Amino acid sequence: MFKALEKYHYLAALLIMLLALLVSLLLGSWFLPRLGVLLILQLGVGVVAFVGQRASAILAGVFGAVAFNYFFTEPRYTLHMHEVEDTVSMLVFMVIALLTSQLAMLYRRQQAELQHTRLRSSILLSVSHDLRTPLASIIGTLSTLQAYRERLPAAEQDELINGALEESHRLHHYIENVLQATKIQHGAMNFTTTIQPLMPIVQQVLKRVDNPRVRLDVLPPLPEVKVRESLLAQALYNLVDNALKYSRTAVILKLRFAAPWVEITVTDYGAGIPETLRHKVFESFYSTRSGDSGEGGTGLGLTVAAGIIHAHQGHIDMLPTTAPDAPFGVRIRLPAVPEEQA
Repeated sequence: MFKALEKYHYLAALLIMLLALLVSLLLGSWFLPRLGVLLILQLGVGVVAFVGQRASAILAGVFGAVAFNYFFTEPRYTLHMHEVEDTVSMLVFMVIALLTSQLAMLYRRQQAELQHTRLRSSILLSVSHDLRTPLASIIGTLSTLQAYRERLPAAEQDELINGALEESHRLHHYIENVLQATKIQHGAMNFTTTIQPLMPIVQQVLKRVDNPRVRLDVLPPLPEVKVRESLLAQALYNLVDNALKYSRTAVILKLRFAAPWVEITVTDYGAGIPETLRHKVFESFYSTRSGDSGEGGTGLGLTVAAGIIHAHQGHIDMLPTTAPDAPFGVRIRLPAVPEEQA
């Protein structure tokens, strides 16, 4: 809610101060002394300064001072400020607005720094397991080849090389996700997009996954989308790869047009995620794995996918569970390009 207020800070400031004024008028007409009214209006200024910006806080301060002078000082319903007390009230409103907005800016800056610090710590903790494991496997495989190449038959050598390549791809995929997650957290994901069909990107993802359990279900016609091909392919790969990890059933990649969106759903009949934990699946480093052991991924795949989709002005969410035997899945919605713009 605070983020929405920050986005429309002038409108939020006006609504908050109008609410404070309404409460002051109601209570002031019953029993509240003038000092209590002053405190309510000053509280409104403080709330505006905390959730908004400095300009909106100053606007709220002026509004509060003028409203207090107009409605609650003698002579009422005028803007005369002959008394020293009225001038002091105006100055107090302005000082409160400036100080509170400055403290709010400092608080938000510290929260952002704390979030970045937590991200760096999470990356280091995750790297201790997810970077070390494929590296150890690659080093062990190559060391075995170097030491025993002459004694190993060609079939076993090929098997070792294929294993090292698979771990290399796994390592590359993990590093890509770490880099993209860092960009997303720092708001540095800037890229150009082009209007293009979706199917070639999906085919690229299926080729990269190369798993017979993945099935494609397309409901034509599919409008074109305005995307960065490599980023969307990475987001889709993360979703499909995540579904393959957590289920042993078929993974269905479904594409359809639901105006004004092109919808992409990735579903499976695996164990799924409890309703109470679904709001966490797109958080950085949320995983079913505990500590440095146990099953589960890095907790980056869905986070990166969500960041990429949001950067394309799209939406990503969990499919609602309509029945106990309903599939578990994730839905992506991307803006469809109108035919006249394609």
